[in-house]
Amino acid sequence: MEVNMKKLSFDENGLIPAIVQDVKTKAVLTLAYMNETSLKKTLETKETWFFSRKRQKLWNKGETSGNKQIVKHISFDCDVDALLIQVDPLGPACHKGKETCFHHVLLQDGEIEADVVNMLTNKIKERRSNPKDGTYTTYLFKEGIDKILKKVGEETSEVIIGAKNNDKQELTWEIADLTYHTLVLMELLDVSVSDIKSELYKRHIQKEGNQDE
Repeated sequence: MEVNMKKLSFDENGLIPAIVQDVKTKAVLTLAYMNETSLKKTLETKETWFFSRKRQKLWNKGETSGNKQIVKHISFDCDVDALLIQVDPLGPACHKGKETCFHHVLLQDGEIEADVVNMLTNKIKERRSNPKDGTYTTYLFKEGIDKILKKVGEETSEVIIGAKNNDKQELTWEIADLTYHTLVLMELLDVSVSDIKSELYKRHIQKEGNQDE
């Protein structure tokens, strides 16, 4: 793939910072640097390649560990001096085994809720693969699909009641319950949050965009 590198602004050392983001969760995984060669290899292989300022050489993320990053989208900022690379990670981004390199907290004012659905999905998945007696999620998986479907039905009814009562707090509570039980059902039947997002995109975003053509 031919890319006009003149569109990008590399620094005096021929480098450009590259922010790597999980395309599904939107979590920022790492910040690395690229030169023209590593960017071209990234475009050619659809895997992230960077330039190590410390070792002064190219490196392919996951070449040793297997934790490769499959590139899905690359964009650059308004000053054309930084890249945003969205990837499908095949393992932890950090060499310490963490999902993201940004796992040290310098300041946190309140709880971070933006990624709660993915956090909950991972917790449900963990409960299924490593059952823990006494937990509700483990109980649901032990009871099986009929119990889970019964709970989804019950919570759907509760959402309707909350809406009819015009009670925001009640409705919020019941939608949260329905969401949780739906996520358990999705895990049981191997339907991912990404599958749902993809379907919603095709129905409402991609379709709308095609209509504008």
